[in-house]
Amino acid sequence: MKRKKTAISATSVRLSAHERICAERMSTLIKTIDELRVDVKDLRSDMSKGKGIIYFIIFLGGIVTAVGSFFQFR
Repeated sequence: MKRKKTAISATSVRLSAHERICAERMSTLIKTIDELRVDVKDLRSDMSKGKGIIYFIIFLGGIVTAVGSFFQFR
C-alpha cells in the first residue's frame, strides 16, 4: 500500500516561520532577563556597601560627639 503524499500547505509554512520568529524573540527575552538579574545583584551589593558606609559615618559622629561633650563638661 502506497503512502499518500501530504502537500505542504501555505499555512504550515507560515506557522513554521512564526515559530522560528517566536523562538528568536524568546531567546532574546531570556538573555535580557539574565542580564537584568546580574545588574540587580550588582545594585544590591552596591546598596549594601553604601548602607555600611553610612552606618560607619554615623558611628564615628557619635564617638566624636561623645568625646566633645566629655571635654566640654569637664
